[in-house]
Amino acid sequence: MDFDKEVDARGLNCPLPILRAKKALAEMQSGQVLRVVATDPGSAKDFQAFAKQTGNPLLQQGETADKAFEFFLKRK
Repeated sequence: MDFDKEVDARGLNCPLPILRAKKALAEMQSGQVLRVVATDPGSAKDFQAFAKQTGNPLLQQGETADKAFEFFLKRK
């Protein structure tokens, strides 16, 4: 998936991946896509809740080749 900005949150534990994503989204234009890569096992639930809470749609989530979690959020 194409994205406009990326946040590498590997090695960071909750709530840092969410906080980094929130900061990055605030700097983006409406409609742009943010890719977040994280290793925190709780990040899957965290990003689903974050998307619902903020209204920034979670377009896709999955795993990278190196077993990290990958999230694509669209700026509302």
